[in-house]
Amino acid sequence: MMVVSRSVALILAAMVGGCGGASGDQPPSATPVPPPAVSPSTPTYTGQVVNEYPHDPESFTQGFVWEAGKFYESTGLEGKSSIREVDIFGGGVRRQRDVPGVFGEGIAILGGKLYQLTWKNGRCIVYDVSTFAPTGQEFRYDGEGWGLTTDGTSLVMSNGSSAVTFRDPKTFAVTRTITVTDNGVPIDKLNELEWVKGELWANVWTSDQIVRIDPATGRVVGWIDVTGLLSPAERAKVDVLNGIVYDVANDRVYVTGKNWPKVFEIRAVKR
Repeated sequence: MMVVSRSVALILAAMVGGCGGASGDQPPSATPVPPPAVSPSTPTYTGQVVNEYPHDPESFTQGFVWEAGKFYESTGLEGKSSIREVDIFGGGVRRQRDVPGVFGEGIAILGGKLYQLTWKNGRCIVYDVSTFAPTGQEFRYDGEGWGLTTDGTSLVMSNGSSAVTFRDPKTFAVTRTITVTDNGVPIDKLNELEWVKGELWANVWTSDQIVRIDPATGRVVGWIDVTGLLSPAERAKVDVLNGIVYDVANDRVYVTGKNWPKVFEIRAVKR
């Protein structure tokens, strides 16, 4: 992982602040930039590729979930937002529901329901996961919606800042909030989320880093650097890393990105 000084990190944050924080998950941002400086005491890892599979390059991936042996995906952009069930190894779309009038964001599956955030619409739309039919239940929230996952009880949501909220799936009411920090430095631009063996993992928007978070305290317990998954030619045609999936049954982690042509199974290897 590239380590930068705190002063440089602040300059970088200011440079991208106009399209990050709570105001910019959407615009194309194909050139990764470093996240804030990593504490020397925080463990770092590389993302070792185990396998790679095809992925729809037209998919502007905003949410990525594994459930009962299937990939589910949420896509963004106005006029192109959808929820999908995707073939794991072939990359094809098995079924899809378009979601007009919103910019689709993170998704989570809990209790037979698929919850989908929207970027600036303040809506969490709820579907029957087996049919993709709306349940008629919908929640409202303040601010932007970015990433969504579940710990098996609560829905866990990011909004592009360093804050992560835990929400009641029956009401979407906030039950608690954590601030994600590395050695006291807030880590913002938290995007797509995944629950991995008791940790909360998050993409950091505009970077090729995945941050591992203690969900009880918000403290960063590790960084995974996945730089170089795509070739330079592939990298030039796509947007940023955004999508983490954990297959609980087989203890496998998959990652992809917005308009990426591949999904990668990775293993975190400590440096």
